[in-house]
Amino acid sequence: MKAFSNKYVWFVTGSQHLYGPTVLDSVAQNSQQIVNSLNQSPVISVPVVNQGTVKTPDEILAVCRLANNDPDCVGLVLWMHTFSPAKMWIAGLSQLSKPFLHLHTQFNAALPWDEIDMHFMNLNQSAHGCREFGFIGTRLNIDRKVVVGHWENPVVHQQIDDWCRAAVGIHAGQQLKVARFGDNMRQVAVTEGNKVSAQIQFGYEVHGYGLGELSDSVNAVSEGEVSALLDEYASRYTLDPALLSNADTLAILRQEARLERGMERFLESVGATAFTNTFENLSGLSNLPGLATQRLMEKGYGYGGEGDWKTAAMTRIMKVMGQGRSGGTSFMEDYTYNFGAKDQVLGAHMLEVCPSIADAKPAIEIHRHTIGCRCDIARMMFRGKAGPAVNVSVIDLGNRFRMLVNTVEAVTPPQTMPHLPVAHALWEPQPNLETAAAAWIHAGGAHHTVYSQSVTVDMLADYAEMAGIEMVLIDQETRIRPFKAELKNNSVYYRLASGI
Repeated sequence: MKAFSNKYVWFVTGSQHLYGPTVLDSVAQNSQQIVNSLNQSPVISVPVVNQGTVKTPDEILAVCRLANNDPDCVGLVLWMHTFSPAKMWIAGLSQLSKPFLHLHTQFNAALPWDEIDMHFMNLNQSAHGCREFGFIGTRLNIDRKVVVGHWENPVVHQQIDDWCRAAVGIHAGQQLKVARFGDNMRQVAVTEGNKVSAQIQFGYEVHGYGLGELSDSVNAVSEGEVSALLDEYASRYTLDPALLSNADTLAILRQEARLERGMERFLESVGATAFTNTFENLSGLSNLPGLATQRLMEKGYGYGGEGDWKTAAMTRIMKVMGQGRSGGTSFMEDYTYNFGAKDQVLGAHMLEVCPSIADAKPAIEIHRHTIGCRCDIARMMFRGKAGPAVNVSVIDLGNRFRMLVNTVEAVTPPQTMPHLPVAHALWEPQPNLETAAAAWIHAGGAHHTVYSQSVTVDMLADYAEMAGIEMVLIDQETRIRPFKAELKNNSVYYRLASGI
């Protein structure tokens, strides 16, 4: 079963009538064999659908229009088996609104040295045909991914899947609605932004809703629904029975369950799969949702604290992109540092870290919340799993969007933190904290991020290219002087590209 069995990538082969029906029959058979192999790959997460061989401008235009109008088609893989004169592709590619991957492969792997003749050369000339096709993509100034290698190569499969997941992320963003409960945290700059520009760039909608509407939904949750959620909490997480037997703590847990079901029902009613709230605006609610928000993120909802709708949207998009892969994705914040032999970052938030990144079974605990509403709130407690991860921030620069990506290595804390009442993750930024933090600040990165161990840099690079935004990478190769020069060069490029 593919991770995205309800979405599809179309496989389209380019050729022409010059070579006759026998060659075209072979082209069709070879293409179907490649599609079958891609669908059998355990790596590729999206089903591949063979759309046949296009041989004329009209056929190319027709398949591009069909792809545009198919809501389940997230993109196309285009392959030139023979020579497909690229002027035939101008009309189709000019109208194609879905992303495409140019697969530069050929059917055979090794050359049949003792048998090779001109018939073989005419049939197996992807080396020739793909260059012609590549020119027209560049001439039309179309951003696309090019994957080179034999179609049976697992490395090729991985590159195709990276692109597929990015295409699914783009599709998810175009269907996404973000619900905002309350406004942005007062006086904070980076969580603000232009929602109209974001909808034009990414496709997602951002809508505000009154706290009264949400509180009505929360108050309408039945006692039976609350009890059912408590049973689920006890079965899925570590939950001290004493919390259920004490009237005060039981009331806190029941209220958190009520918040979870009420928020989820409201989000379902407005078609939103991401949301924000803020501790500064809780009118009608008992407290800032803690366990409730963690649970919704665990179910796949995006979240952003203090009204951060850009991070909420990106959290949802990256959760979709990482679907079916090991590791998790969470809203996160660089909270405090550990300077030492190897400088580290302790990431956390007031309450809202997703248990998908936990290294062990989370425990539900109740602790005092001291920011905004001062009261006891239930939350899941855990530490993040060790291993490679990325921190991602999307920011609004006024005239465009920038996505920052920092590769990090999550580590197990050297000792427990018995007085820290929130879930957390400890990581070492690459190449080191000194360079990573300076580069992040030079680039204007936010303090909120999306932290993921299921989404890779290559997926994010493909996503940024499809979305038409700048991505800057902070990794082992980063040095501050060339990084600052890259930012300046990018600024010039995007100003010119936007026609300003």
